Amino acid sequence: MSKTLAIIKPDAVEKNAAGAIIEKIQSAGFKILGLRMLKIDRSQAGVFYEVHKERPFYNDLCDYMSGGKIIPIALEKDNAVDDFRKVIGNTDPEQAEVGTIRKLFGTSKAVNAIHGSDSDENAAKEIVFFFNASELV
Repeated sequence: MSKTLAIIKPDAVEKNAAGAIIEKIQSAGFKILGLRMLKIDRSQAGVFYEVHKERPFYNDLCDYMSGGKIIPIALEKDNAVDDFRKVIGNTDPEQAEVGTIRKLFGTSKAVNAIHGSDSDENAAKEIVFFFNASELV
């Protein structure tokens, strides 16, 4: 079993889509190890997305992610990272496959409803950003 991190982003939380997104995640065979709703500040968002610091979208991303409540979710499944990337779809909802979370709930490339770890290494780092090992069941 491997792990990945999902974050239901502020736009999806605000639209009350969290329940439907969580149902889709669980229907895809993922086990929820930890889940919480919180609001991060701009500096926390900056640390979390530091890997993108040199990219032109970094500041907007940090503002967006700190602009409302988010729901980080630690997930477990065989091949978790790759399987979850298939469930969430392309970063751009217009290019995402029908039935993926971003196609169903995203509105743009920048406002796309959900974050998913892009590698096993990043998943491990991202999970400990939001959860202590003792919190994960």
